[in-house]
Amino acid sequence: MLALVGGRVLPSPQAAAIPDGVVLVEDALITAVGPRGVVHVPPNARVIDCSGGTVTAGFWNSHVHFTGAAFRAVTTLPSESVAAALRAMLTSYGVVHVVDTGSDLQNTLALRRRIESGEVPGPSILTAGAGFAPAGGSPFYILPAKIPELMRPEDSVLIDAALGRGGDIVKLFTGSWATPRSIVVMPVDVVRAAVEVGHRHGKLVFAHPSNSAGARVAVEGGVDVLAHTFPASLDGSPWDRALPALMKERGMALIPTLKLWPYELGRAGLAADLVDLVLGNGVAQTRAFADLGGQLLFGTDVGYMTDYDPTDEFVYLERAGLAPAQVLAMLTTAPAARFGRARTGRLAPGLAADIVVLDGDPTQDVRAFAKVRTTMRDGRLLYGASEG
Repeated sequence: MLALVGGRVLPSPQAAAIPDGVVLVEDALITAVGPRGVVHVPPNARVIDCSGGTVTAGFWNSHVHFTGAAFRAVTTLPSESVAAALRAMLTSYGVVHVVDTGSDLQNTLALRRRIESGEVPGPSILTAGAGFAPAGGSPFYILPAKIPELMRPEDSVLIDAALGRGGDIVKLFTGSWATPRSIVVMPVDVVRAAVEVGHRHGKLVFAHPSNSAGARVAVEGGVDVLAHTFPASLDGSPWDRALPALMKERGMALIPTLKLWPYELGRAGLAADLVDLVLGNGVAQTRAFADLGGQLLFGTDVGYMTDYDPTDEFVYLERAGLAPAQVLAMLTTAPAARFGRARTGRLAPGLAADIVVLDGDPTQDVRAFAKVRTTMRDGRLLYGASEG
């Protein structure tokens, strides 16, 4: 038995906070949630003092990449080296579930096996493997490597093969930076064929849009999740303001990845006013979709980004007008619903003991979402913890 005692408990984004709460865990399940004066802490329980902190359900990061050195060598590295890489990138920030939107499939499946066997403490993983590009559209930033290219609708048989090898989702580059100055857009008939294959297998289809044209073919082709906002415009034209409403109408989800834009443009040495313009477009797209009631998922493109700290993402989401409860939903209940994980995303008896203890109160300062004391998955400690 484990008792998390004395923190401000947020059972879900919609539920009222419990100011001095207790969460009881037995084995891998939550057994009780409530005020300290109501929930009895068994004398044999191990106690984690959460005073001054906030207790929430474990977080999802719905856009990561397992492409760093530790993950490329995952079959040979010792357990602690792999665990340290996962702590640095994910679990020290409260992440207990991830969606890998692009990596070497066999490496990521090997990583998942080591985690699920109990050898390495880490998050649950859904993976897309390498993804699929339009003809001539393998991203320039992975060269000389290339990813499979879908030139015609008939090429969607390649997706059957990838899913047969163990992929969990389908990732399409509906708009791909083929060179630093050119974006190749996947034809909508190719997108539709790919989506049909993914859905026939019961899999969600993600799209990397790059610009409004790439986002539009994703929407018209039936994609489920837009993996980024789409703030770039090579010709300086405004972004397509009809798209958020179309996305909402068709039940799509959006992963804003706002921090990516200043990170990427800053690395390219572009002027600050251009960086601000692109980021502002991404913020505006996020705000427009949120105002329509569209489903937002939290994701940072970490793994591609080597700056692991998600603080800036939370700040930019606040700039887009999202309240702390909406951000918490992006981290918990929204991905649990989108990915069909009903036993996660909330703190309630009978649900999985996926728990984060934050240092501070994110309802007062959204940056507290990145200040993690303790991360647990299925009652197993992944990061931190202090006993009282």
